[in-house]
Amino acid sequence: MAEITIYTDGSALGNPGPGGYGIVLVSGAYRKELSQGYSLTTNNRMELMAVCVALETLKFPDSDVTIYSDSRYVVDAVTKGWLFGWEKKRFSGKKNPDLWQRFLTVYRRHRVRFVWVKGHAETVENNRCDHLAVAAANDHAHLLHDKGYRPET
Repeated sequence: MAEITIYTDGSALGNPGPGGYGIVLVSGAYRKELSQGYSLTTNNRMELMAVCVALETLKFPDSDVTIYSDSRYVVDAVTKGWLFGWEKKRFSGKKNPDLWQRFLTVYRRHRVRFVWVKGHAETVENNRCDHLAVAAANDHAHLLHDKGYRPET
């Protein structure tokens, strides 16, 4: 089975505000683009949601996956091991526990490697994801409700 390459990006128009994610999945000659917008969310939620949805889209478990993301929030949490400490503490005091738990479930089905890329730079597919995310956030007719979003108190 060929390695799967995933590019993700999330965006919020205001933070919080309408937001969206964009995903490009590539495996050999196969390519798929996904996006969705939400009426009220945050940038970090959209970055993390993009990764969750991308991994959930994969049909075969135990896939070799490389995810390219411009989100330090997501990439550093996994590659620096912070996420696993948060999990042990049941995400006490951490934002977006619903999405981190969702991520861990699907992450553990595959062999995933993260690569951080600079946003709005020369990574063509990352720029495509940004375009998809912003377009989804601006598509007012198709915005969903982000059920896990909780306003700051």
